[in-house]
Amino acid sequence: MTNTFTYESSLSSRYASKEMSYLFSDQNKYTTWRKLWVALAEAEQSLGLSITDTQIDSMKKNLHELDLHLVAEYEKKLKHDVMAHLHAFGDVCHEAKGILHLGATSCYITDNTDLIQMKSGLEILHHKILVCIRSLNEFAKKYASLACLSFTHFQPAQPTTVGKRACLWIQDLLMDLHDIEEKMHGLRFLGAKGATGTQASFLSLFSGDHNKVKQLDLILAKKLGFERLMPISGQTYTRKQDVRVVSALSNFAATAHKIASDIRLLSHLKELQESFGENQVGSSAMPYKRNPVKSERICGLARFLISIAENPLYTTATQWLERTLDDSSNRRLCIPEAFLTADSVANLLILVLDGLIVNPMKIHKNLFNELPFMATENIIMLCAKKGADRQQLHEALRKHSIQVLESIDQGGSSSELIDKILSDPLFAITREELSMLMKEEQFVGRAPEQVKEFLHEEVHPILKKFEHLTEYKPLVFV
Repeated sequence: MTNTFTYESSLSSRYASKEMSYLFSDQNKYTTWRKLWVALAEAEQSLGLSITDTQIDSMKKNLHELDLHLVAEYEKKLKHDVMAHLHAFGDVCHEAKGILHLGATSCYITDNTDLIQMKSGLEILHHKILVCIRSLNEFAKKYASLACLSFTHFQPAQPTTVGKRACLWIQDLLMDLHDIEEKMHGLRFLGAKGATGTQASFLSLFSGDHNKVKQLDLILAKKLGFERLMPISGQTYTRKQDVRVVSALSNFAATAHKIASDIRLLSHLKELQESFGENQVGSSAMPYKRNPVKSERICGLARFLISIAENPLYTTATQWLERTLDDSSNRRLCIPEAFLTADSVANLLILVLDGLIVNPMKIHKNLFNELPFMATENIIMLCAKKGADRQQLHEALRKHSIQVLESIDQGGSSSELIDKILSDPLFAITREELSMLMKEEQFVGRAPEQVKEFLHEEVHPILKKFEHLTEYKPLVFV
């Protein structure tokens, strides 16, 4: 039940998925802290330290026995969150109390947990972006040859196809997919580096055995699912890792914003629209409205995420020497909010792309209204081949076009240009010839072929690579 007396982020209560919300929940975060303590004890035991199976079993048995009220009491007294949790964990696994956190510093717990959460968050987003690409792949295939008006500066330009436009969206999403995959596999685990990154405490624990200290790091990274270690650190891992991760999320946000903006523009033209629920209300004042509300929401959330991308840069720039603590409170906000926002955007984008409705009749009408003007160059060429003067043809078409454009402003139609050309003796052209020159496929160039080639060469290999990943239907308030 929602608590109406305290602020609750709409990301977790309204937009983000359950899996992403849980990933950054207190329950998961503090359980991961305990998992890191267990992993440390197991690794130290395997390298010869006097840690018993009974102690490790006690830790595992009480892994999920979280008493956050007790933790709060400890933190009120100690003014230190990690120490508060350490005391609370020690209270329930008495046998292991003396070996908990052996040789470690707080950042072994907090930084490595952040990395574990970010890696899992990237995996969730990678899957969801893939779902978006799958939807658009089918969409682009279906509408590969459906000619439509294209726009530069949101003014009518040479026609393209609906499928080709979708491929522009897919191409950006493929870049985001690759970027997120790269960050996912490239994240470096901090490991156990000690108070200033020198591993001095662990070197002391292992009686000066450098090899065992190195092995400890490798064992921990493997246990927690990381392929690579941070070789050099202060007390924390370099915050440039945060910059790279949040940058990848904001890049995806920019892509989603562009796609949603295109859909909003096309919705205004009535060429494309979101699915609209039977009982959905578009406006409290105007009952007829069918606003592209999900696309609008994508744009709003995406802008927020894009603005977050600047934050980790400041944090990275202001880290002092081996560590400073002004990053802690900032990162508690920035990292979860970035992931929850990216997840919210992805959920909405999945829903929008899965339910896109195309209106071919409106697309044809909008295109046909502009085709007479776009066909003028072809008309000049045909008539010139028949012996007419090219410059005279151009001048005549210029005058006719201006008159028709002025007429359109007063409620006229572009078809008036066709009538003017047919009635002008300078243009030795029949209605049949003019109709042939105005066939839609004459204007789309290689767009249909580009769609087929792009899907086959760029998209299908990616879909094949990840075909084991199932479809995803986000259960969020929309």
